[in-house]
Amino acid sequence: MQNPNISPLNPLPPVVTALFLAIMGIEAAFSLGAYGLAGGAQAVGWRVAAIQDYGFSSDVFRWMLENGRYPPEHLMRFVTYAFVHGTFTHALFVGVMLLAMGKFVGEVLAQWAILAVFVAGTLAGALAHGLFIQSQPWLVGGFPGVYGLIGAFTYLLYVRLVSKGSGGGRAFALIGFLMGIKLLFGLLFGADATWLADLAGFAAGFAVTIVLAPGGWARLRARLRHE
Repeated sequence: MQNPNISPLNPLPPVVTALFLAIMGIEAAFSLGAYGLAGGAQAVGWRVAAIQDYGFSSDVFRWMLENGRYPPEHLMRFVTYAFVHGTFTHALFVGVMLLAMGKFVGEVLAQWAILAVFVAGTLAGALAHGLFIQSQPWLVGGFPGVYGLIGAFTYLLYVRLVSKGSGGGRAFALIGFLMGIKLLFGLLFGADATWLADLAGFAAGFAVTIVLAPGGWARLRARLRHE
């Protein structure tokens, strides 16, 4: 007999819930401050100040490379930018996609592996943006980390399809659709240079999941030996 106390919905991985609460909690403070509901008069500038202090800047990144200096307050930008968003809508979309992708990936990966994928996507997104984007120096928001989870989801789906004898190409339908939407919006409303950071996040998430997935390291080693 089925246990009536079992929820029909799989619970979210705690690490995903923690990331979501961190992102939306920070955004709530910015939004309340902007409407004068918290923090007093100075709270109106909380978002702008946070972007300047914690957002990732291509200009700052190039300054570090040119001078060979890597202060901790600038290195932390590689991660902290993921928790600062330009608008409430920006943060909301990131939060929703984080919950969706985190739930799917959490059915296979361990807690620490989910966090590792998110961080890998975040780091890769900042690095790609810093190296190749000059026209839009500031990068904020958790999309590169979320795209890392999409990369993990894509790899896990690819493995599942291949194991069933199906074509693995179908696993890339989601990233193809999302990149197509970004291209369409870019053509309609102007180019958005953040697509490169998102794509780099996806690639990083896909790559690290090859090792982090259960049996992934053994599978990779066997494939390399076979080749």
